[in-house]
Parts: sequence; C-alpha cells; structure tokens
Amino acid sequence: MFKTIANAWKVPDLRKKMLFTIFIVFIFRLGSAIPVPFLDVDVLKTLTNDWNNSNNMLSYVDMFSGGAFSNATLFAMSVTPYINSSIIMQLLTVAIPPLERLSKEGTEGRKKIGTITRYVTVIIGIIQGTAYYIYLLRSQVQADDGSIKNIVEYQGWNFTAVFAAITIIMTFTAGTALMMWLGEQINQNGLGNGISILLFVGIIARLPVTMLVLWENFQDGLAGQTQNLIYSLLFVLIFLVIIWVIVFMNDAERRIPIMYAKRVVGRKMYGGQSSYLPVKVGLSGVMPIIFASSILSIPQTILMFLDQNSLPDFWKGFFNIFTPTNWVYIALYFIMIIGFGYFYVTIQYNPLEMSNNLRQNNGTIPGIRPGKPTTDFIAKIISRITLIGSLFLAFIAIVPLLFSKFSGMTGLMLGGTSVIILVGVALETMRQLESQLMMRHYKGFLD
Repeated sequence: MFKTIANAWKVPDLRKKMLFTIFIVFIFRLGSAIPVPFLDVDVLKTLTNDWNNSNNMLSYVDMFSGGAFSNATLFAMSVTPYINSSIIMQLLTVAIPPLERLSKEGTEGRKKIGTITRYVTVIIGIIQGTAYYIYLLRSQVQADDGSIKNIVEYQGWNFTAVFAAITIIMTFTAGTALMMWLGEQINQNGLGNGISILLFVGIIARLPVTMLVLWENFQDGLAGQTQNLIYSLLFVLIFLVIIWVIVFMNDAERRIPIMYAKRVVGRKMYGGQSSYLPVKVGLSGVMPIIFASSILSIPQTILMFLDQNSLPDFWKGFFNIFTPTNWVYIALYFIMIIGFGYFYVTIQYNPLEMSNNLRQNNGTIPGIRPGKPTTDFIAKIISRITLIGSLFLAFIAIVPLLFSKFSGMTGLMLGGTSVIILVGVALETMRQLESQLMMRHYKGFLD
C-alpha cells in the first residue's frame, strides 16, 4: 500500500489529485471546528456525554461527523441527509417506473437522478435540522451550582429567538449542502468516492478518543485491575480479527461459468469463448447495518423528547429493550441485518434481467437451459451468497455489542458499521489508485 502511494506521488497529475483530496479533507475538518451561532457549546457537551452510551440517531450523526455535532459546528449533521436521500432514491427507482427508466438512460439519466437527489438532500437537511433544533431548544442541563442552563441562548417567540432559530437551522442545512458539494469535488478532481472519503475522515477523527479510553483502561490494568488489562488486549485482538475478516470477505465472490456460442457477423466470427459471472459475497455492502441500526434507534430517539421520570414502568421497560447491551436488541439487530440484506439485494439485482442479458449475448451457463431455468439458477446462487454475506455483516455488527455487554467498557465509539466503512473505503481508494497507475502504463509500479 505504501509503495503504491509513493509511486503515485511521483506522477504529477496523480500528485495533484492526492493534494486536492487532502485540501478538501482539510476544509472538512476546518468546518467541523467552526461553531454554530446562538448555541452554548459547553452546555451541549455536557448533554452529549451520554450519547455515545446510547442508541439514538444523534449518536450516529456524531459518529459520522467526527464529533462535529457534539461540538455544534458547521458540519454537525455530516452527510447523513445525503445518505438518507440516496437510500430513498434507490428505493423509489425500483418502485416508480419513470425513475427506473431514467436510471437506464445512461449518463444523462444518472445526472438527472443526481440532481433530484441533491434537492431531496436539502429538503431532508431542513427537516432534520429543524428536528435537532427543537430537541436542543427543549434540552436543559443542570450546572454544578444547581442552576438550569439552556443550550439555545435565546428562548421564546420574540424576534431575536426566531432569528436565532432560522440561523441555526439554515446553518445546519448549509453545512450539509457544502459537504455534499465537497464530496462531488473529490469525485471530479480528487481520488476515491467523495462522500465515502468524508465519512472515512469523520470516523478516523473519533479514533483518538477511542484510543484514549483504551489507554486509560490499559493503565488501570497495569495499576492492578487485571480485568481491564485483559479486556483492553482483547479489544485490540477483536479489532484486528474484524479487519482481517472484512478484507477477506470484501474480495470473496462466487464465479458462475458462462459459455458464449459462436456467431458470424459479416466475415468475422465472434464468441466461442468461456467467461464467468462474478457474484460478490458482500452484495449489499454496509447498507443492511445502516437500515437496521436506523430503525432500532427510533425508540431511543423518541425517548429523548419525553420526560423519562414521568413514564410508567411498562414504557421504561419497553425503551430499555432498545439499549445496545440488551439481549433483545442484539437479537433483533442480528435478524434485521439478515432481513435487510435480502431486501437490499432483491431491489438491486434482478435474476430475470441478468438471464435475459445472457441470452441476448448468446451466453449460457453450462448444464443449465436458457430462460426460466437460468433465472432460477441465478436466483438460487444469489440467495445463498446473500445469506453468507448477511451472516458476515451480522457477525461484524454484534461482536462490538457483545464485547461492550460482557466487558462493561464504554466510550470506545467503534462499532461494526465504522470498521466496515473504514476498511471498505481504504480498499476501494487503493484500488482506484492502482488502476490510475495501470492506465498510465508505468511498468513495475505494481510489482
């Protein structure tokens, strides 16, 4: 990896792409340090200390933004509105025929869908920013001297309070739109997928906090608390094993053999060769985990807007089920990841369309007749591969939860979603860098 980066640095145009990407990352981290006006950051930090130990939408936003939300900065909402918009557009593309036809129109169709996605992102950003403002407006923190402090500096319905509300919401939304634009600039002039790179940097920004918590537990272990020492070393071991499993599964695929019949076009003969249809084990990527965690975070998000002291015992027990260390939550999480794995693959891959494409190109699977038998065979292969991939995702997702439950270590801020994004983005960026080198025909760079 380091050799590839060093060789790419020697190529002038690749060096410019790398420097441009680093410059965009610098802007992103700079924006993550610019505070939103009319909010008391110190009071907000007191409130957000419990987010990392809970399972609500704010904890996910804070993770993806690299702690920008807990500091009430310009990029507080990160790219979560854009991710939600992309998911919505993917679902609508399958459900609405005009959008489906638009997606099949090539580059121009994808550009139109991209434009619609941007507008939907801004709308979701306004809605999400308004919801967060209402939550911050209603939240209060008790100071050490017993006084009650508000996060939003101006309360009520006077002109100053309304102006502050509009400013906060628009700043949140503008930060999301700016991050979306920065990601597109990386796509055009930099290296890697822009949105993925920004997510990668946001998660990396949280690693120092995780390492600090781990170091504190390690020091406690050296001071005599042997249990903390064991758990700290076990966490490092589990982290390395998870990375190895992700790297291994990321390249795993099932290759379906394909034979192409010979055909004569004019005076030339085409076909007659054999190939294969690759079906990756990780067909759905990290999306099932995002779907499952988003749905399971809804009860805890609702709980933030309620007075917990006045809740009946039944509802307290109900909301307690959806804490990450509860066995019911872990079981639901595991099952929903598998279910959403099948759901996502179903809307993304159509065995009938794949079978028709093979037939149109005079391709057949050895031993399988064209038509419905080929469709059924491809569907069966995809179903089995999806099960393996979903079990792999579920394993990656619940291992950190089980570790937290048995060890009692909190504040590590490193879940299965984070690790998959980190490893996946790093591998994809390195592949793109290697392909850029190969396009330039520099012999020996990839030896």
